[in-house]
Amino acid sequence: MSELLTSLSGKTVHMVGIGGISMSGLSEILLSMGIHVTGSDVKNSPIVERLKLKNVPVFLKQEPSNITNQDLVVYTAAMPTDHPELEAARKKGIPVIDRATLLGEIMRSYKKSIAVSGTHGKTTTTSMISYCLMEAEKDPTVHIGGVFDVIGGTTRVGSSEFFVTEACEYKDSFLKLNPYMAVILNIEPDHLDYFHDINQIVNSFSKFAGSVPSDGFVIGNADNEHVLRILGQLKCRTITYGLTSPKAYWTARNITFDENGFPSFRVVCGKKSIMRMKLSIPGLHNVSNSLACIAACNALNIPLDIVQNSLRKFKGTRRRFELKGTIDGIKVVDDYAHHPTEVIATLKSARSCTRGKVLCVFQPHTYTRTKELIDEFSKAFTLADKVYVTDIYAAREKDNGIIHSSELVRRINEHLNNAVYISSFEDIVDSLIHDSSAGDLVLTMGAGDVYKVGEMFLAEKKIRAVG
Repeated sequence: MSELLTSLSGKTVHMVGIGGISMSGLSEILLSMGIHVTGSDVKNSPIVERLKLKNVPVFLKQEPSNITNQDLVVYTAAMPTDHPELEAARKKGIPVIDRATLLGEIMRSYKKSIAVSGTHGKTTTTSMISYCLMEAEKDPTVHIGGVFDVIGGTTRVGSSEFFVTEACEYKDSFLKLNPYMAVILNIEPDHLDYFHDINQIVNSFSKFAGSVPSDGFVIGNADNEHVLRILGQLKCRTITYGLTSPKAYWTARNITFDENGFPSFRVVCGKKSIMRMKLSIPGLHNVSNSLACIAACNALNIPLDIVQNSLRKFKGTRRRFELKGTIDGIKVVDDYAHHPTEVIATLKSARSCTRGKVLCVFQPHTYTRTKELIDEFSKAFTLADKVYVTDIYAAREKDNGIIHSSELVRRINEHLNNAVYISSFEDIVDSLIHDSSAGDLVLTMGAGDVYKVGEMFLAEKKIRAVG
């Protein structure tokens, strides 16, 4: 255990924003280490209720009086530096650190810490690796940025040397981690409210990869030119994978898809055919994610037959092409896609398993991302028969008028006249009911609360059927 965590044994840590997926998971890990936890958030939620059941006091108002005699205060990168609880802690002389620093300290407690990074695919690949380690009876501790039903949520506390987590590049957070193994799935422009350009992003990933010790591993996607360049600069052991690059040590051949869009392929390692793989999640992008998992697990000495069986049974995580239900022959699927590359990959998956129309409801995520990537977004929806764009989900940002969803609709329609702007979720549901028929797929996409549209659609269809 790290020096910081050892010093906190039996003491209390206060988590500002404890209802967040990462903060709540870290709280559970701290509890398992004999550290008391308090927390605050702005609203109640199932996550908060789960923590309350573990006897964690959670304040639903964030105010200075919540800071009493705690020994450490932890906050997320999204919190302003003048947050009242942080200011109260500083006045009382209580140490204050951010979420990533705490995660890095926790990682010091594990000899084999695996950090999965990249612009896309982190949650799925982290879950894949975690599941393979669990099936191999390695009893890992797991920290995931999405709900993985196999572990009953976002976090699993194990008792071995293995720790698996996502590594987010936003505000250079992953530079505070301590990985034995780093996985880099891809590097593309994103989080442009923090990064100036792709060069700064690549530099950040390069520093992250450089933090791996010489006896550790970096697993990298050779199909991405930025990743490949970074791999050539490292002193630790490196392993490549990819679908198209001749420099990929692990690759896939003879890829086919079944009626659900689930891929089967031959796994090739160093030009030697190793095994036939069948996945139970759709999309070519998940073939790539599975190769990253296979390369990582092989480096960790997990038997390949266990990896093969684990990936065959792996059903994915929530909000990653999650089937919400089927009614009147219409499938409703939800996906977290909020970047142009993710949108394209998700629509490919939808098209591969749908004979009817693909009706896509898209909620842009943050004003900065929508504005900076609008050219890419405008071309990303060509595989959808119709796109219903709702208002931008602000998340950590404020609307300063730099962009509106109607502008994205206008740009999409310059390429294919298939997009409409509808602000109200209720009005989107009405349009979907009018436009959909048996054999179609309703796809909700975005990192905000757009999933509610699919749930509302299913509920309204049931009500109208009864009526």
